[in-house]
Amino acid sequence: MFGEMYAQLMKINERPVPFQYVTAEELWNDEHTSSRMLACHLDGSVDISSRKTTFIDRSVEFIVSYFGLDENKRVADFGCGPGLYTTRLARSGAEVTGIDFSKRSIRYARDQSARLGLQIEHIHADYLDFETSRRFDLITLIMCDFCALGPERRKRLLGRMRSLLKPGGRILLDVYSLRAFEKRPEQTFYAPDLMDGFWSKEPYFGFLNTFKYEQARVVLDKYTIVDKTKTRTIYNWLQYFDTDSLRREIEDCGLVVEEILANVAGDVFAPESDEFAVVVTNPKNAGEDP
Repeated sequence: MFGEMYAQLMKINERPVPFQYVTAEELWNDEHTSSRMLACHLDGSVDISSRKTTFIDRSVEFIVSYFGLDENKRVADFGCGPGLYTTRLARSGAEVTGIDFSKRSIRYARDQSARLGLQIEHIHADYLDFETSRRFDLITLIMCDFCALGPERRKRLLGRMRSLLKPGGRILLDVYSLRAFEKRPEQTFYAPDLMDGFWSKEPYFGFLNTFKYEQARVVLDKYTIVDKTKTRTIYNWLQYFDTDSLRREIEDCGLVVEEILANVAGDVFAPESDEFAVVVTNPKNAGEDP
């Protein structure tokens, strides 16, 4: 009995290779956790899942102005969640498409756009696999979603984005900085009903292991959830960047970094910030404008 318990604890505290396991779909589509995630999205007073409402409003104002959004522009919001950006961007007159693999978030986004009388296409799909014959003037990826992907998936995503952009089309995305990486400590934590019942409506025991990979500049928050019937593990990976490493990844995929900003609200870049944003351009010789 004690040998089995020891083996289980060893497994809980096991450090995997960076991005060895991917469990994002389970997090976003589990019936219970997806409802808690949606609640976090919609709580405009905190920076969890989505930015605070005041920041989103300021960010949309910047995006509409900077990228000249109007009825002649097409925008795709990758990882659109419940449509907090898509509904606001659509008011510019632009043709807006939102893509997200959370069924619950997409249902909410569709209901909201219908209620507001906005013509927005919200698509339930993994944006890594999203395909369409349309080509976009702007693709956004906000809330540092890029950081949750491993190197091969980031490369695949940038290639997908490039194929979906018009020649001269642009991307806006944000990432966590090395300053934020420096602030992350390794830790091990245990609690009954960890995170106030976030992981299940039934009683459970939750273990959190935060692993830091110095050379790879990656942090893993590994959650092990044990209830009466099963044990499940959720891996929340985050890659951290400096401006040079992000620029290399982007330019290796045939795209061009146009500008570096402090955030997706257009503030001036500050090296000491915990995050930064980039405006990326698809070269005009990348293909014919359909």
